Amino acid sequence: MQIVAKRMIAADTVKRFFIDHWETSQVVFSRGLFHYAELEGFGVMDEDGEISGLGTYKVSDQVCQIISLNSVHGNQGVGSSLLYVMENIAKEKNCHTIKAITTNDNLQALKFFQKRGYAISEIVKNAVEHSREIKPEIPFYSRDGIPIRDEIILEKNV
Repeated sequence: MQIVAKRMIAADTVKRFFIDHWETSQVVFSRGLFHYAELEGFGVMDEDGEISGLGTYKVSDQVCQIISLNSVHGNQGVGSSLLYVMENIAKEKNCHTIKAITTNDNLQALKFFQKRGYAISEIVKNAVEHSREIKPEIPFYSRDGIPIRDEIILEKNV
């Protein structure tokens, strides 16, 4: 597993990975609209030079906001490795807090972050309804049949 800065990966490769995981080149949630090309981040490259994981973030006012964190294969340490790198970047940039946002249906993400010391700090009720105004392709239900409505913000002091 090789972790490299996002800027070192071909832009079209990053864009394709982002679209494969987000169905678009943008992420929208209550904290804003983010285009993949504008974000800093890191990728995990496999032996074939393909991205097996990608994490992006934005730093503002001593807070590091994780925008995306995706792994092709779960339970192989890819997401944990990317999270560790982003937490270290947050420290280097003198951030006090690192935050992650997920939706109420994403039980895997909630488990992932809480196991790594993140705590739920805020619930933004019906936030996804507003996000759909910008990105109408956001589904109304998860694959598990859970209504997708609220954003859950998790944070950790760094």
